[in-house]
Amino acid sequence: MLVHPQIDPVAIHLGPLAIRWYGLMYLLAFVFVMILGRLRIKSRPESGWEPRQLDDLLFYGVLGVVLGGRLGYVLFYKPAYYFAHPLEIFYVWQGGMSFHGGFLGVIVAMWFYSRQSGKRWLAITDFIAPLVPLGLGAGRIGNFINGELWGRPTNVPWAMIFPAHDQIPRHPSQLYEFALEGLALFTILWLFSRKPRPLGAVSGLFLVGYGTFRFLVEFTREPDDFLGLLALGLSMGQWLSIPMIVAGVAMLIWTYRRKGS
Repeated sequence: MLVHPQIDPVAIHLGPLAIRWYGLMYLLAFVFVMILGRLRIKSRPESGWEPRQLDDLLFYGVLGVVLGGRLGYVLFYKPAYYFAHPLEIFYVWQGGMSFHGGFLGVIVAMWFYSRQSGKRWLAITDFIAPLVPLGLGAGRIGNFINGELWGRPTNVPWAMIFPAHDQIPRHPSQLYEFALEGLALFTILWLFSRKPRPLGAVSGLFLVGYGTFRFLVEFTREPDDFLGLLALGLSMGQWLSIPMIVAGVAMLIWTYRRKGS
């Protein structure tokens, strides 16, 4: 039986200023985008991307992640509470970010960037999709350090007790998500995108890959206590992942049929 190490969520104390591990994981995610983006540009000079454009793209992406992630949490998970306490929407230091909201925020931000840069929207999402998973994995490590988003009770040999919550052995679901949404999805997309693909194919594969991995991991993740399980015994994360999978499959069918026509 494993026990969560109960790492201090504050990585560095600078007087009254506390720098948290979770914030550092967000920073690490953006660093991954910069490093991997430059590697893609260098290995695919025919793509037409330049480092300066990557810097602009990251600026739009950061806005999309932060604004979309927060608004997604407000609207998907606690709309009644935040409508009753609207000022707390801005209390981001209390936590509360949604991947699906951040994803939609990035989609909108990439649309604005496409208007500003003249690049096709799907060409932008195809470029950025392989750069994202390692950042998602970093976020899940942040969740693990915080001892949050723990899994459902289980008796598997690697079950973990999260003492700050209770003494029940649980799935370390944050680590499952790190392995699948982070490492596995990165490997799949990076290898797939090394060769020229039809416009929209890489984006479609990202939707299918993330949606599928998230849907499966949710079976081991404890549902939010203020929501519980929803219709058909599925969690909010699963219901939000289903449209991603459907959209990704539709995009892959469309892009390969379009290529063959």
